Amino acid sequence: MSSSSTASARPVKAKRPFYTSFGFQIIAALVVGIVLGLVGRSIGASADGEPNPLAATLDTIGSSYVTILRTAVVPLVFTAIVASISNLRRVQNAARLAGQTILWFAITAFIAVVIGIGLGLLLQPGNRAGAGLETSEPSRVGSWWDFLLGLIPQNFLGLSVSTYAAEDGALTSSVNFNILQIIVVAAVVGAAALRAGRKAEPFLVFTESLLKVIQRVVWWIIRIAPIGTLGLIGNAVIEYGWERLTSLAWFALAIYIGLALVLFVVYPILVKTHGLSIKQFFTGVWPAVQLGFVSRSSIGTLPLTQRVAERNFGVPREYASFAVPFGSTTKMDGCAAIYPAIAAIFVAQFFDVQLTLIQYLLIVVVSVVGSAATAGTTGATVMLTLTLSTLGLPLEGVGLLLAIDPILDMGRTAVNVAGQALVPAIVAKREGILDEELYDAERAGLPFIDESEREDAEPVGAKA
Repeated sequence: MSSSSTASARPVKAKRPFYTSFGFQIIAALVVGIVLGLVGRSIGASADGEPNPLAATLDTIGSSYVTILRTAVVPLVFTAIVASISNLRRVQNAARLAGQTILWFAITAFIAVVIGIGLGLLLQPGNRAGAGLETSEPSRVGSWWDFLLGLIPQNFLGLSVSTYAAEDGALTSSVNFNILQIIVVAAVVGAAALRAGRKAEPFLVFTESLLKVIQRVVWWIIRIAPIGTLGLIGNAVIEYGWERLTSLAWFALAIYIGLALVLFVVYPILVKTHGLSIKQFFTGVWPAVQLGFVSRSSIGTLPLTQRVAERNFGVPREYASFAVPFGSTTKMDGCAAIYPAIAAIFVAQFFDVQLTLIQYLLIVVVSVVGSAATAGTTGATVMLTLTLSTLGLPLEGVGLLLAIDPILDMGRTAVNVAGQALVPAIVAKREGILDEELYDAERAGLPFIDESEREDAEPVGAKA
């Protein structure tokens, strides 16, 4: 594709007032949410122990936004995986691209887990833990056997129904989904459609169209993220406050130092060594990092992460539509590398267990191989229990860290989504299919332009 046709395919966006910027709205919501949270925390609970009206309102806003995001996860993941596999048929050297993507996922995970182990040994967070910490069994436990069994789909959509009995005898049912099973089903369906050839074309066209519809719905959800941000941050301040960080201050510090090293040191080094601009990387990926920080969901951030990869980094759409959805379920430098490494060392130090060299190597193996156990959902409890059980450490140690997990999860997810956009850009650059002109272009809000403005445009980087 010629440079002239590339330029004509790109939308021109007029300058708009700063307060209409999505990034500004997110930051403003963060500030307002913190202020409201501090106000709600100062008011305290009512006489009967119920949350005050401000706290209840913030909790409702935040939880409702997360519920809406979770509602879109199943159809989004299924259609995205099927479409991403089918899109590989349009890309030359598809197998090589897939292999390079997995390789760089593993390389960055290895670097992150080594940093985590180093910080755990250097800062000794388990030996500096404050008083008042309580141990408890985790509600969910990960093991290699359960992980393998969990790959076997129980039904087409990987759904299950759980029923709980309250103290008054009332029954409450909730529908849950196993994201790993959805990925397996979608991957099998996508591969079967490719093998079916021309007869499967109507199905693939329908799936891609359905994905467009679902992405539009998810995009609407993303656009109201500032409202959800206000509720989530405000409720977090009320529920956890800053006091919870006191006893686990060194642990939280170690986690955020590790996350900062990966995001602001490791990733820029990888960007620079591949001949790309560090400034353009951060200005390009920042919208996805912001939303990941707030939503605490890599899958919920998936549509924006993919837009960042395509429109800010110049990754060809055919490749980005495979790499980013795949990364949103398996590329977890924050949740599956930094966090379990430091947390495992914390638990070992807290219970006075001396880890051997073999156990440190096991931490590396679990982090690099077991990333899919996190599967893009909020929290990293499953990955932590998987690591602890592999090392033979007491699972009661999980309870020590749950008090501040939401605070840590925001940073973990932000690093996750940054890596999910970075690796496709690196691989595309190495394979000579990155649109470097678009990567170096001035940022003009391209990820937030409505998709209908580009539907008839030729995908960027079609030379793939």
